[in-house]
Amino acid sequence: MAAHIGSRKPDGTTLANNFHFNSSSPEETFRLGRAIGEMAAPGDLILLSGPLGAGKTCLTQGIAKGLGIEESPPSPSYVLVREFKGRMPLYHMDLYRLGFEEIAELGIEDYLSGKGVCVIEWAEKAGSLMPKERLSVNLSYLGELERGLEFIPDGSRYEFISRRISQVMGSMPKGDN
Repeated sequence: MAAHIGSRKPDGTTLANNFHFNSSSPEETFRLGRAIGEMAAPGDLILLSGPLGAGKTCLTQGIAKGLGIEESPPSPSYVLVREFKGRMPLYHMDLYRLGFEEIAELGIEDYLSGKGVCVIEWAEKAGSLMPKERLSVNLSYLGELERGLEFIPDGSRYEFISRRISQVMGSMPKGDN
């Protein structure tokens, strides 16, 4: 079962502002990430969850491209934080190998209030340590190459981004990298 970051109310109903997108390929997931990166502003926080291989790093690589970063971020599984330079910094974190207490001691709040965009994979492991305002994205398998992406915006900034991404991806031709 995929981990989710607060996408449902306690009674199991879906939150009203959620946005769902089905990606038919890694290239489409990358394009979606690029659209997010192009809209990103300093201080944006994007939390990613989903099983291994669901596309979290692929989405992050697209975000990096949208930020004007030429280097393609690798999966950060063995490095807790990687910083990339573009029109603003990208702080790419991976919490996969950490427990809650270890995460609490990391001091990641310095990155969360930084001048760049913070993308955190396996963010559900941090739970209550994450700020309330953020864009959470739950990725899931739909098929061999297909992925489901559920966007959960918390805060008006992230609601705007989700609505805008929905419009951009709906009008973007397939194969446009």
